[in-house]
Amino acid sequence: MLHRSTHTCSCAISTLLALTLVALAPSPARAQDATRILEALQTGFVQIAESVKPTVVNIAVTQRPEHQKPERQRAERPRAPRGGPGDESASEQPEKPRTHHSLGSGVIIDPQGYILTNNHVVEDASTIEVRLGDNRKFPARVVGRDPKTDLAVIKIDAPGALPTAKLGDSAKLRPAQWVMAIGNPFGLDQTVTLGVVSAVGRTGMGIAQYEDFIQTDASINPGNSGGPLINLAGEVIGINTAITASGHGIGFAIPVAMAKEIAEQLIAKGKVVRGWLGIGIQELTEEMAQQFGVPADAGVLVGNVLPDGPGAKAGLQIGDVIQGVGGVKVTSSSQLQQEIANRPVGGKIPVTVLREARTETLTIVLGEQPVDLAQTIRPGTPTEFTLARQFGFAIQDLTDDLRSQLHLDKMAGGIVIAKVEDSSIAGEAGLQAGDLITQANRKPIQSTLDFRQALTQRKPDASLLLHVQRDGSGRFVILKPKP
Repeated sequence: MLHRSTHTCSCAISTLLALTLVALAPSPARAQDATRILEALQTGFVQIAESVKPTVVNIAVTQRPEHQKPERQRAERPRAPRGGPGDESASEQPEKPRTHHSLGSGVIIDPQGYILTNNHVVEDASTIEVRLGDNRKFPARVVGRDPKTDLAVIKIDAPGALPTAKLGDSAKLRPAQWVMAIGNPFGLDQTVTLGVVSAVGRTGMGIAQYEDFIQTDASINPGNSGGPLINLAGEVIGINTAITASGHGIGFAIPVAMAKEIAEQLIAKGKVVRGWLGIGIQELTEEMAQQFGVPADAGVLVGNVLPDGPGAKAGLQIGDVIQGVGGVKVTSSSQLQQEIANRPVGGKIPVTVLREARTETLTIVLGEQPVDLAQTIRPGTPTEFTLARQFGFAIQDLTDDLRSQLHLDKMAGGIVIAKVEDSSIAGEAGLQAGDLITQANRKPIQSTLDFRQALTQRKPDASLLLHVQRDGSGRFVILKPKP
């Protein structure tokens, strides 16, 4: 069933523009001038859409049950609903795995048939079929995928050169500029929506590891994923990627500057090679800054240093605050990630850190970022533990058996969180059973005795700063007593 769209921004803007022009027209002649201006604006939008449409494709994906993965996102990826007419509903046959069908969009970036789209559109696809604007259909293969930016390149073999989109400069985008989204929402081919750039540089959306999104109110719906966001010059300035889970008129696109760089690497190498420091980082909040005795805007906190990684070899330490890389001031975790990822593997880069109120500069030889750093950790079953009652969690000394269960190195030190009480301070801070505590109030912890001493040395109403490790990554956590 079709539903009336709730997206009214472009209509409202056009109406507002018309009313403004008419209000400024004290005579019939000026009213006619206003009408001509609106008609010219409308003609311009039509011409832009017509010039870009031939480069936008419909992507139909089949995913067999053995390839299916559970969905997870804080923001929704606008992929068209799976299934189709005649499919049984999940409530009728909930136990039977089914072949899934989904739709997405893409944009042709090379006349030889290379198409840029989202990774989540083609991830784990069994078959991919591309339908062009002239309704010709071709099977497609995946050239390369980059889950860390949610981008992918696929290719079709079509006779003759294909029309290609012109890529613009997303760095010049400013809020309130007109943009147009073209794609196949809900399988409705060549749908055009109009709006403005709402914001640029959006991060922390939980959509991808590397985020620098364009926010737009040009309507983006399921099936728009992978389609282009266009400027008034008819240039692609973004790849439509996500929508909010609870709002209308809020969509996100990957800037074309990032998409172009990723696409070039995928076409040339089949993968993306990024620089790597071999560390875990986190934002330096005001509370965390107070614990370390530094300003809140001092930089980015190092929460983990991987053994034998580039950072460890150069002398980076847990608790360092990174203030600059390569002469560029560091202001956020996302910025630091981008700066390092864009640097060549094997290159030397100066890194400025604040350590114990001293500023030091380390020279680091960048490594190549591994595809997946995650390690599987299974919490052990504790037999003896001490309860940190004030904060609502239990701890246990690290035994050889626990090291084996948690897949830790034989030389690993620390204590294990054996239990976290529901609705406790520890639970609200995100601590989990199986987490490894290595520091308390910046002092090394090797046993539950060390931890008890750290508790007794602090004031009863003082916060507790912990360094914890989970899944091979470390971070700092502040536990603040409730009044």
